Amino acid sequence: MPLLITSEETEDCLRRLLVAEGFKLSAKRSHGETGVDICALRGNEQLCIEVIGFKSNPPNRAKDFYEAFFRAISRLKDGATRCVIAAPFRFKDGLPARAHQYGEAWTRIGRAFPELEIWLVNTQAGAYSVSKWGGWHT
Repeated sequence: MPLLITSEETEDCLRRLLVAEGFKLSAKRSHGETGVDICALRGNEQLCIEVIGFKSNPPNRAKDFYEAFFRAISRLKDGATRCVIAAPFRFKDGLPARAHQYGEAWTRIGRAFPELEIWLVNTQAGAYSVSKWGGWHT
């Protein structure tokens, strides 16, 4: 698995998978354009997906993650039924420690935002896994 994965690689992979699952997707945004990364519609579901990559610098990874968190929950005002942070599969290794570090606060965020999910995208395998925010805290 590559060490670094761009947000563009992650988004392209996820877009292919969602189309195959029957979702209608928003157009891909231009570089620097504001708004949700992917709006996916299927029936009554409206997924607002914020996509991040996996950077070499841990503080930059953390910054991207928490910025994506705030962008994701802000999509509730747009009618999102599911607010998603989509990140490369490599984030799986650090999420339990991150959730443990914030403890009760992490748990309360999950309760406050039941629509909030973290998706881990495996760009090489062409697959993704879905979890609720609170699923990472033990």
